[in-house]
Amino acid sequence: MLELITGLLFVLVAAGTTWLGMRATGWRTRGVRRLAPVTAKPGRRIPSPSVVWRRLVNRIAALVPASPRSLAQLKQRLIRGGFRNPNAASYFHAIRTVASLLFAAGGLLWAWGSGADRVVMGTGAMAAIGYIVPMQVLLFFIRRRQHAIGRGLPNTLDLMVVCVESGLGIDQTTIQVAKELQSAHPEICSEFTVMNLELRAGKRRAEALHNLADRTGVEDLKKLVAVLVQTDRFGTSIAQSLRGHAEYLRTMARQRAEERASKLAVKLVFPIFFCVLPSLFVVTIGPVMTRLVRDLMPMIENM
Repeated sequence: MLELITGLLFVLVAAGTTWLGMRATGWRTRGVRRLAPVTAKPGRRIPSPSVVWRRLVNRIAALVPASPRSLAQLKQRLIRGGFRNPNAASYFHAIRTVASLLFAAGGLLWAWGSGADRVVMGTGAMAAIGYIVPMQVLLFFIRRRQHAIGRGLPNTLDLMVVCVESGLGIDQTTIQVAKELQSAHPEICSEFTVMNLELRAGKRRAEALHNLADRTGVEDLKKLVAVLVQTDRFGTSIAQSLRGHAEYLRTMARQRAEERASKLAVKLVFPIFFCVLPSLFVVTIGPVMTRLVRDLMPMIENM
């Protein structure tokens, strides 16, 4: 009997020890899993719309042929419009191709059922319009950006004069101008920032200034670049040259405004003739004609 009780106690102690060991191992495993980083389960990845659009644009741009000369001119126009992405030319070709196809499809739907000749002419005309519209939009962006640069150039010159007279060099002046006028004139500040990056990369100052003029295409900025290059070459006073050029730009802006004001009278002839005079005739002659008709018609009928 004593041996049986001893055996049962041994079995119970062994079972309890085994159960506690298994529970301790489970606790340890759960703790390690809780502390380990969570790894996402591999599943089906859905690409974002931007990635799909970029791949589609690259494929369409690869199918569109472009000559090196036209590609260089297009890149220059894109830079002047403010698009500095390395793949901007490819995107533009893809957008032009997609616009041509969409406009052609619209022309086909519009002229469907009107005869084969009209369908062909409508589709071709709408495809040509879709091919032209992206370039016209780009030219609009270029003109708007050039106008913004020309408008902010006199204020930029005034701040450059202040910086040069305070003892800064031309490189530090452009850096300071790019920082101070970032909110007022961001277009010209971005161009100055690119010029400063070119100078840090090791380009000569004259070359960086000429690149600045080529990137923008603004005539007033080209004149400023010429003044700065001559000042740097001959060692004349930078502050005096900048002040004189600022006065010249303000004088030219005043003369352009006076020229536009003098052309205003001639430009108003057609709106006055087609819009103001007909209403004036209706107001002045209308009641008289109404009274004449009302008084003369009974007299004519009685005769």
